[in-house]
Amino acid sequence: MALTEVFTGKNGTLTLASEDTPEGADAKAVVDTYAIQTVGRLTDVAVKVDTALKEFYEVGRRHPVSLSPGDIAISGTVGRAYVNGALLMLLQGRGSSPTAFAEPYVQPSFTITLRLADPARPSNSLTLEIGGVKFENWRFTVPEDEFVIENLCFRALTIRAIDRDGGAGAAGGGEAAPTAVAFASE
Repeated sequence: MALTEVFTGKNGTLTLASEDTPEGADAKAVVDTYAIQTVGRLTDVAVKVDTALKEFYEVGRRHPVSLSPGDIAISGTVGRAYVNGALLMLLQGRGSSPTAFAEPYVQPSFTITLRLADPARPSNSLTLEIGGVKFENWRFTVPEDEFVIENLCFRALTIRAIDRDGGAGAAGGGEAAPTAVAFASE
């Protein structure tokens, strides 16, 4: 049975994981130092996938006769109540260190996992795994009478949907297997 739950931000978690690359090693150092495997104090998380779909129009027609997929761009934004410099360190890596590092140094790269799960049905979950993530920019403002929020934009290489339906039809024990779509074979 297809998942039909709806969620709010209260049902979400965002976790970070390192990748097995030099950029991933620097991200792991930051994530471990600041203990931000699960990032807290988040607000306004957005993810966008753009396929640059292009329409082809024939002379004499108003509607397109073909849609051609273009380049895929994965991006997003994250807002977080500023509590430390962890996210700035994930943007610049060694470049934000209190002691100067000689260039060149790598920009940290990591995986973001966004998970939505209802506490009443913990075996059902919706997960987006975003890989090859690098923060593109970081913005920080200090308003007079509001919370201090840092805002970051990111770009990524890959995104995967991992939906799990642990409903009544699922086998007992453990986490349910991800929903698999049966595509027609080529």
